[in-house]
Amino acid sequence: MKDWSILTCETNGIKIHYIRTGGNKQPIILLHGLTANGSCWTNFARALEEEYDVIMPDARGHGKSSKPDHGYRYEDHANDVVGLIKALRLTSPILIGHSMGGLTAAVVASSNPKLIRGLNLVDPTFLSPKVQREVRDSDVADQHRRILNMSLDNVIEEARTRHPNRSSEIIELCARARLQTSMGAFDVLTPPNPDYKRLVSTIDVPSLLILADKGVVSSDVAEELQRLNPKFQIELIREAGHGLHFDQPERFADVVKSFLHSVDR
Repeated sequence: MKDWSILTCETNGIKIHYIRTGGNKQPIILLHGLTANGSCWTNFARALEEEYDVIMPDARGHGKSSKPDHGYRYEDHANDVVGLIKALRLTSPILIGHSMGGLTAAVVASSNPKLIRGLNLVDPTFLSPKVQREVRDSDVADQHRRILNMSLDNVIEEARTRHPNRSSEIIELCARARLQTSMGAFDVLTPPNPDYKRLVSTIDVPSLLILADKGVVSSDVAEELQRLNPKFQIELIREAGHGLHFDQPERFADVVKSFLHSVDR
């Protein structure tokens, strides 16, 4: 990471902090999920940096990016990604988004089809209206408020108990990211989310949907999406939860790199 750049971009009236591996290579933008930040992609970016210029932004309300009082809808996050692409003058980047970042990437791909070259959705928040309401009404925001009052060591300890098989590096990176996430960022959980079926049906770039056997998106939903858009490829990673890129990092990297190479051909 010693040769990576740590920079800030101004767009849509806010500052977006990002890490960039650099080089005159095909650009890839990695979009994280709620309570994470760009640095949480560090391990995966190492697997890509020889071949790609990897850009890892902190979404608004996360990490070292601006934390405005409002503007946390998926459309706002998508506009920030578009603004980043234009500000950095990136040519046809590939978007890889996990969870919240996955649905954000789908919004970008649907509304700006000529701006990107490919799309990789990693267990995105493709939730039914009923589940969206259940998530909103759950205690996830209250749990985050509790965590914000904890020390980093205690957050790390709790995370290690929940995820004993994850590396110490990723546990610490995610713990630090959690403590840098504003309460306002949880406004993204307010229904309704963008209609993911409509989004998928309109996406016209090579796309890969990666599922986990213990993740959010079921195989039935994935098969329905593939019927809506035959361009969608589907890969299942077993023995993994929603954080599949943390649970099975080597398998995840292999799957994504295979897809990237197919897009490059």
